[in-house]
Amino acid sequence: MKTIVHIIRKEFIQTFRDKRMLGPLFIAPVLQLILFGFAVTTDIKNISLAVLDFDRTPESRSLVLSFSQHEYFKLNFQANNYNDIDNLVQKGKIQAAVVIPGKFENNLKKVKKTSLQVIVDGTDANTATIIIGYISKLIGTYSEKIFAEVMERKPSGIPIPQPRVWYNPDLRSSVYMVPGVICLILLLTTLILTSMAITKEREMGTLEQLIVSPIKPWELILGKTIPFIIVGLLDVVLIIIAGKLIFDLPIRGNLLFLFGVCFIFILTTLSLGLFISTISRTQQQAMMTAVVFMMPAMLLSGIFSPVESMPKIIQYITILNPLKYFAKAVRGILLKGNDFWILWPQVLALVIFGVAAIILSSLRFKKHLE
Repeated sequence: MKTIVHIIRKEFIQTFRDKRMLGPLFIAPVLQLILFGFAVTTDIKNISLAVLDFDRTPESRSLVLSFSQHEYFKLNFQANNYNDIDNLVQKGKIQAAVVIPGKFENNLKKVKKTSLQVIVDGTDANTATIIIGYISKLIGTYSEKIFAEVMERKPSGIPIPQPRVWYNPDLRSSVYMVPGVICLILLLTTLILTSMAITKEREMGTLEQLIVSPIKPWELILGKTIPFIIVGLLDVVLIIIAGKLIFDLPIRGNLLFLFGVCFIFILTTLSLGLFISTISRTQQQAMMTAVVFMMPAMLLSGIFSPVESMPKIIQYITILNPLKYFAKAVRGILLKGNDFWILWPQVLALVIFGVAAIILSSLRFKKHLE
């Protein structure tokens, strides 16, 4: 243990000797959380909207007013015909248009079914889908209001849905994205730092000293990983505090359980980073190799898009991605308050990945120059 403690002390001294390292280690994760939390969002606001009103009645104007008062829409244009809408969409001045048909008010008074045409710029399919959802929800709210007025005059036994949203009542995308960002930052910080651990020794010319010393390979690996485990856990604390203060991130689960899951994941990423450092000759090679691993891991983790929406063959590939299990566990603990008995499949998968990564990096490490 004395040997390992000396290696840990040496790693801390070597890491923090350069004061510029404090920024990437502790300040950068919080800044990344802020940037990702605000930028990576599925909320779409300030939707540029045009309305083509063929009815021009108090009822149709009331519907138009609903759009203009909604926080997500900006009613920028009142179209006179379909050519106006076509020109506005082609020039990119509007993202959607709502066409109110003639006899709109008359049909409502007679309790007749009436249709509203919604035209959406489908260049960005994801944005178009979200815009359609927003417009449908607003029109649905308006329809419920009309339906309630009709029921007051003519009571009926027709059921009215009363939706309740659990865990995220305000449907804020930041509540969903911030836990995923925590996973990404932890992956980036721990994997890149450790992937350069052995290559840094080689470039500095100190690897030869370690080779001729009586230090055992497992002692060297432990001595180089423990400092980054501590740094990783400190980053988790900082990110959770920042997420709570800035984004009002709900923390419904047990924090000790969360740190335990983070510890297992950090072991996995550190071991993978050490493996990368053993197959790289320079720090630049190590960083590039780490990036090659991180990009697919991030895209196939379910953080940005559900794994269930991916093609079947891609879903099978995600089974080999530890970030997928970690992201599900973190979201389950923070947002739903899940405990071990619910998340044990994810914890077991992380343990398997962690043990496999440690064994792989230990076997690959050779205490001699290649």
